[in-house]
Amino acid sequence: MPEPTTSLTPASAGGTAHLLPGWLRWLALLLLCAAYLQGGLVKLADFPGAIAEMQHFGLSPAAPMAIATIVLELGACAMILLGWHRWLGALALAAFTLAATFVANRFWQAPPDARFMMANAFFEHLGLVGGFLLVAWHDLRERAERKKLTQRDR
Repeated sequence: MPEPTTSLTPASAGGTAHLLPGWLRWLALLLLCAAYLQGGLVKLADFPGAIAEMQHFGLSPAAPMAIATIVLELGACAMILLGWHRWLGALALAAFTLAATFVANRFWQAPPDARFMMANAFFEHLGLVGGFLLVAWHDLRERAERKKLTQRDR
């Protein structure tokens, strides 16, 4: 089954590679990154709390893990929002989210009264992984199209 948006090139889109206005695209990326920006800033503001969170999930050494998490959450979001190697920031957050989901939301091991909420969180996080994979794919595709156009115009 053909995917209508995969055949959209800058030339076929009338010179634009995006179907959304730039500000709306950036807002969508901001919303996708919102939980990671909030999480990184909260961990940065309450570093002892970030260490306690790492310990709660059995991650050690806790302080370096907290630092790495803060750097990853804020750094990858900056890459996505600024468009600097957006694909890499998106893949980093996809991998981080997938790993964290299996650490923090093991609903199959939860007591029955907590299982429903943990299952919801698990699958919501899988949705975020999918969103970040789409961002990475779209950015890599745009880069390839720009490279093709640049080579053609030479």
